[in-house]
Amino acid sequence: MSTKKIFLLGFMGCGKSTLGRHLSKALGWKFIDLDSYFEDKFKTTVPLFFKEFGEDGFRDAEQSALFDLKDLTNTVIATGGGVPCFFNNMDFMNQNGVTIYMKVSPAVLAQRLSNSKNVRPLVQGKIGNELIEYINDKLKSREPFYNRASIIADAELLDLNGYLRVLEDTGLK
Repeated sequence: MSTKKIFLLGFMGCGKSTLGRHLSKALGWKFIDLDSYFEDKFKTTVPLFFKEFGEDGFRDAEQSALFDLKDLTNTVIATGGGVPCFFNNMDFMNQNGVTIYMKVSPAVLAQRLSNSKNVRPLVQGKIGNELIEYINDKLKSREPFYNRASIIADAELLDLNGYLRVLEDTGLK
């Protein structure tokens, strides 16, 4: 593969961490979930950090964690859903690897988030139509960033082999 890093991005619940683990194994690369890296670096959970420092403090710290990964090679990185949308993070990722936007419909995202065991501070307490409206609103503001990805993939249709074919078809594998 000609690139040395792949950044997976998309809305929470789109499957970045799951795909990242499988993709890294198939490529023989390392895998880093940025949220897990963040929690190791700051010795706290994302929800607790978010609660204590608010979204602004979290986004600053999140960027610091992202930039820590600059010199890694042969690594698949699953980013948090908001990472591409703050500061110059999208430019950084595009300059330092291949970015893949894992696009999923709001209805499927709502279903996945409703069934998730993970605590997600931005959607905590939201259910049904309130959750779908929140996802729609957030996607409207985030998609201009997500759409700057090197590859836009329909994450509802592609399996691991589909992503590997996309990487191959675009000359990245």
